[in-house]
Amino acid sequence: FGVLLKEGKIILFVMAGTDSSASSRQSSFNSLAKDLELPLEQGCLTIVVLGASGDLAKKKTFPALYHLFEQGFLQSGEVHIVGYARTNLSDDGLRGRIRAYLKGASEEHVSEFLQLIKYVSGSYDSGEGFEKLNKEISDYEMSNNSGSSRRLFYLALPPSVYPSVCKMIRTYCMSPTSRFGWTRVIVEKPFGRDLDSAEELSSQLGELFEEDQLYRIDHYLGKELVQNLLVLRFANRLFLPLWNRDNVDNIQIVFREDFGTDGRGGYFDQYGIIRDIIQNHLLQVFCLVAMEKPVSLKPEHIRDEKVKVLQSVNPIKDEEVVLGQYQGYKDDPTVPDDSNTPTFASIVLRVHNERWEGVPFILKAGKALNSRKAEIRVQFKDVPGDIFKCKKQGRNEFVIRLQPSEAMYMKLTVKKPGLEMATEQSELDLSYGMRYQDVKIPEAYERLILDTIRGDQQHFVRRDELKAAWQIFTPLLHDIDAGKLKAVSYKPGSRGPKEADELSEKVGYMQTHG
Repeated sequence: FGVLLKEGKIILFVMAGTDSSASSRQSSFNSLAKDLELPLEQGCLTIVVLGASGDLAKKKTFPALYHLFEQGFLQSGEVHIVGYARTNLSDDGLRGRIRAYLKGASEEHVSEFLQLIKYVSGSYDSGEGFEKLNKEISDYEMSNNSGSSRRLFYLALPPSVYPSVCKMIRTYCMSPTSRFGWTRVIVEKPFGRDLDSAEELSSQLGELFEEDQLYRIDHYLGKELVQNLLVLRFANRLFLPLWNRDNVDNIQIVFREDFGTDGRGGYFDQYGIIRDIIQNHLLQVFCLVAMEKPVSLKPEHIRDEKVKVLQSVNPIKDEEVVLGQYQGYKDDPTVPDDSNTPTFASIVLRVHNERWEGVPFILKAGKALNSRKAEIRVQFKDVPGDIFKCKKQGRNEFVIRLQPSEAMYMKLTVKKPGLEMATEQSELDLSYGMRYQDVKIPEAYERLILDTIRGDQQHFVRRDELKAAWQIFTPLLHDIDAGKLKAVSYKPGSRGPKEADELSEKVGYMQTHG
């Protein structure tokens, strides 16, 4: 129980439950504070970036932290940022590396932000470095004298070191038990290579931390238009009666890059396009497109519905898979000459439930293609009794472009201006660059790190969700690894293998030209 003060009124609250962990108490308090429109937890916050000298930390993590600082979400005197890595660096050495990735920012803000950052060097599997790290954190907390100890660990590291790092954090760096203290760990993808390895990794981390302490990050869930999906689907009367098998013919979720592996061939060859993009990023988008309406916006209710739709996916059929590998991929000396790793894949998922029975979901991703984009394309069925004979012009489509140049548009058939009764296809267009010219769309990592600080797990992957995702793709991945399914060759700068377009046409997609 406790007492809160709001606008001069004293509020006595009592929280009861069987779970007495500090993180659960804090989560309950945050929920209560949100309901009462009270400020969330305040006081000392330490953010530790492990792998601080790596590319991910320099290009994504630290710039995201800077933008949160710039917007006032991280305050000087309340936040302490510590970089940890094996590289022998000084505080100023790390700051110099980070500064190079904060181009165009205010020099005053950058300098103030960099002063928040300290650096500790140490290995990832021995206690000496983590004891130094804990001392750095504890010294700051004592000098801050806030009464709370909030510790966030961001693992910008390869998954192979997650177990040892998490064991060190658990042994040496946990937040002291207090009413408002917590320890949270952000882990990056890939979460394993298949179902067994993902479950083993989950078990290892689960022995060290509670589920509400683990934040499995998929940065696609932080993208503005991905976050818009729930609002579009469940806040607009227009879409509610249309979003089902009676009206939708097929749905494509597409990721295209116009460059190849660019020196990362050896790393990419260990995973391939399915593990790298489809099993995580595109499948998360698929969940939000296909799931049922949750009971509420509480994270667990949303994640419950995502798990249900994943469990409703039928096994993938070999004849509904096209794999590709661009010409020149194996010229990279780090790629084996006999590599069968796909750099392109088009996969049809079928959902066995009342809403989506018979509707193909085409998940497509590829490298070295003719354009760069990520989009969701909902194609509706033909108009029955078409008196205008306009089928050749294409079907109605609702398109959500996730990147670049965020936009949503509806493709409609309209009368062509003039004296003749002629039809053409046009668009109702919401381009964010035009509609929201004075609004800065936040980077995905900014949003997700802020969610972690707030204890909101809505946009993070739960353990049973991860398991259900791997159950869908593991049989296919094992067949590819065993050479049972072969990747066909395609030219860089093309649309990908022609077999992929043929598969889309076979399952019902009708391409609109022009």
